[in-house]
Parts: sequence; C-alpha cells; structure tokens
Amino acid sequence: MTPGIRLPRVSVTIGVDIGGTKILAGAVSEDGQILATARRPTPRNDAEDVLSSVAEVVAELADGSDVPIAGVGVGVAGLVDAARSRVYFAPNLGWTQVPVRTLLEASTGLPVVVENDGNIAAWGEFRFGAGRGTTDMVLITVGTGIGGGIVIDRRLFRGAHGAAAEIGHINAVPDGRACGCGRNGCWEQYASGNALVREARALAAERRSEAGLLLSLGDGTPEGVQGTAITEAARAGDPVATEAFTRVGTWLGRGLADLTATLDPEAFVIGGGVSESGDLLLASARSTLTDKLIGQQNRPAPEVRIAELTNSAGIVGAADLARM
Repeated sequence: MTPGIRLPRVSVTIGVDIGGTKILAGAVSEDGQILATARRPTPRNDAEDVLSSVAEVVAELADGSDVPIAGVGVGVAGLVDAARSRVYFAPNLGWTQVPVRTLLEASTGLPVVVENDGNIAAWGEFRFGAGRGTTDMVLITVGTGIGGGIVIDRRLFRGAHGAAAEIGHINAVPDGRACGCGRNGCWEQYASGNALVREARALAAERRSEAGLLLSLGDGTPEGVQGTAITEAARAGDPVATEAFTRVGTWLGRGLADLTATLDPEAFVIGGGVSESGDLLLASARSTLTDKLIGQQNRPAPEVRIAELTNSAGIVGAADLARM
C-alpha cells in the first residue's frame, strides 16, 4: 500500500481491476480521488487463487483506512451477468461461470459489485475523466485489442444479459482476418495495437528504403518492429511509421462512424496504450469519422477526446459503481 497515507473521514470504497498479469486496487473517495493503492501479481492457477489475492488487497486497503469501507467494485476482462455477480466467461483468466460476488463477499465481509473491465473504465472516465459533463459517451480502449464501454442517458449500457459493449468484435470486414474470439474480420483486427504492428511490419517489408529509422529502432528486420518503436519513429517523421498510424486511424474512424450511426454519442473517449500517440492516430480517425458520418453536413458530430484517467480509470470506475 502507498506508505504514510491515512484515509480521511469520507465515504470510501475499494476498486479492483483484475488483469491477466496483475491485480490493481485502490481506496477511492466519493469525488474519485485514489487515496491508497495495493497490487498483487495475478496467480496463474484457478479462480479461487485469484480471488484469494483480491481478498488480500481489499484487506490491506481496509486495514489502512480510518473509516469503514462501504463496498468493493471488481472489474474483470470478461462477460459478466446482468446481476453484476457472476462471470460468464473470462478467456484470459480461463474462467467460466465463476460466482465472483458470492465468493468475495464471503471472504471480505463487504458488499461486492462485479463488472466488465471496459465498463468500469468507461464509468470512471464518464464520472471523473474525459467524459465529464456528457450524457451519452462511448469509451474506446485501443490496446492489444479494442475494448470499451457505453454510457447512455448517464447509465452504463449493459444489455439484457449484462454482456453488451464488446465493441472490438463488431464485424468490420466480412470473412476478414481471423480473430481470437473465433470469428473473422473483427474491428480490433484492423484498428488496435496489434493491427498497428502488423501494418508497420508489412509496410517496412515493402518499403525498406523509406523505413530506415523504424527498422533501426528494432533489430533491423521488419519482423523486429515493435509498437513503441513505431510511435517513436512516426514522431521523428519516419514515413512508413506515419503511414501505419494513418491506416489504423482510418480503420478506427470507420468504426466510430458506424457506432455513431447506432448510438449518436456526444463524445468518444479514446483510451488504451495506443491512444498515447495522440494525433498520430486520432488525426486520421477524426477525419474519417467526419467523412463517413451519415448526413455529415447537416448534423452535429461527436467529439473525439483523449482519456484522462489512463490506467486509473478501472479502479476509479469500479469503486464508484460499488456505491450504487
């Protein structure tokens, strides 16, 4: 836990974000301030071991608080039921039908709410980050894949069974690239961090003479190109790296236009690791969104904003949902 911090006498809840490699948790005040943090590596065994580690970080934060903890919100990268209790399926953790709320309430003695990790991040940005002041907002997390969450009329849109907003798996190209979900042509195969690396490697192989800087930041081969090098090279003006960002940003903008046709949000908030590249990605995304928007010259367009809470969004959003 963060040393030397005693929690003030305010309403405090704990937000937990269970990732594939680490469990992050924070004690969070009513105004979205993280007052203390704790973390553990994610056990590589079964759900029981993972949830035991979650109970440990909750106990650590509760012990450091000078006021009672009001509840716990837990985010999981998977499908969660409508009651915010059971995880249907979490592929990265190898979970199926895990009664997370029941198990954690028994081990912590606290009320527990369970939610999809994209939803908790979206709620965090809506309440305390780049989505503040909106009524309808969509978070798009552009990382290894694409995730996110949807807020409509100031409420998380979860669908009839709690499993909505798997937006990375909207079909972008019929019978396109194979996706880890088992389908083909999903949006995240064209507009994610993995897609950026794929595009940069292919372009570097085709245009080696123009990709000198990009290749020099790796092992000299197209196969050695990595994501951080693509950003560094593009910022330095490497034309191949810049083109890779333009292509991925264009695919991102196409998806935003499709989502706008369905949801008509006030704003898209773009988070995830690739969003740190800023306008390298978003310039083409914004222009493509404008170009592909239905009735573009006669209607308002959604804003495209950069996420503000970054890696804290999940903790803050989960903790806030625990108050509801």
